[in-house]
Amino acid sequence: MSDLMGTMKISGAGMKVQSERVRVIAQNVANADTAPTKAGEKPYTRKTITFKNQLDREMGEKLVAVDKVEQDTSVDYPKKYMPGHPAADADGYVLMPNVTSLVEALDMREASKSYEANMGIYTQTRDMASKTIDMLR
Repeated sequence: MSDLMGTMKISGAGMKVQSERVRVIAQNVANADTAPTKAGEKPYTRKTITFKNQLDREMGEKLVAVDKVEQDTSVDYPKKYMPGHPAADADGYVLMPNVTSLVEALDMREASKSYEANMGIYTQTRDMASKTIDMLR
């Protein structure tokens, strides 16, 4: 029975990190078109999430956990021509967030599928544990 509980704990940890990943992606999407409000101000910077292995000493299982949420500075900020905007430079261009909606949509789909896969494992394991208990009665 402890193997089943370990499997449920692993799946639960997977669901937890994927839901955090969805939250970060949603934040990126929500700020994709947010321009800075003042000249010289940096726009919203895309955030990325990384995971790490974590040992649950109580159960002796390796789980996944959020390592850190960082700003992605590897991608340049695109410029958009908006001459009347308060954050526009001398040429009328405003730095926009380095968020690509297509990339975020694909990341969201992948995170959702991973969450669903973990949920499926959790549900199947719970059902197996329940059937095992029923057989022992």
